[in-house]
Amino acid sequence: NISEVLETNKMILEENLDVRTITMGISLLDCADSSLKKTCGNIYDKITTLAKDLVRTGDEIGAEFGVPVVNKRVSITPAAIVGSSCCRTSRDFVTIAKTLDRAAKKLGVNFIGGFSALVQKGMTNGARAMISVIPEALTETQNVCSSVNVASTKAGINMDAIALMGSTIKRAAYLTRDNNSIACAKLVVFANVPEDNPFMAGAFHGVGEPDSVINVGVSGPGVVAAAIRRAGDCDL
Repeated sequence: NISEVLETNKMILEENLDVRTITMGISLLDCADSSLKKTCGNIYDKITTLAKDLVRTGDEIGAEFGVPVVNKRVSITPAAIVGSSCCRTSRDFVTIAKTLDRAAKKLGVNFIGGFSALVQKGMTNGARAMISVIPEALTETQNVCSSVNVASTKAGINMDAIALMGSTIKRAAYLTRDNNSIACAKLVVFANVPEDNPFMAGAFHGVGEPDSVINVGVSGPGVVAAAIRRAGDCDL
């Protein structure tokens, strides 16, 4: 009704409501191949095909409804899973990261998340290799984000992974020291990560998700602040 329309309009114009991000999750499970070159080609082709209209569509929706869509992003199946069959060396995972970065630039998205590993119960050789080059991957790319889950209530705490991530964070900070250690802003260390997470910088597309999906994140700190002010002196 008209009152709801006016209320929403007020939120947008006066209280800074916006759509913080639309993030397309893309499964890369079918991109894995024993050849690194073939895997990277499959990754690039699938991402740039499925998300080719993401930025344009977000801009069109924002213009049509008058609600700013601030960021357009992509999340993928954790790279440690996708690259385990083709990465013979740790450096091969950096090649995958660069492929993701190239796809992000082609699409015009802000970030692409999923250079990730889930190691709360133990590390495969592929996961360990990927984690070891996170600093290089984040230094040599602009739009790639990384995350590692090191613990869960069910599985416990992977102390080996925590020790490895400690040195990884320090090295990431050092390698990008001339750029405010920006690599650390693109790296998340989790405990009890959800099965699927669309939120940067720790975003990744869960293995139980469909081939592709759109997640919408609404951000309205101004709306929340206005609601608190209207509530007055009360027990929140």
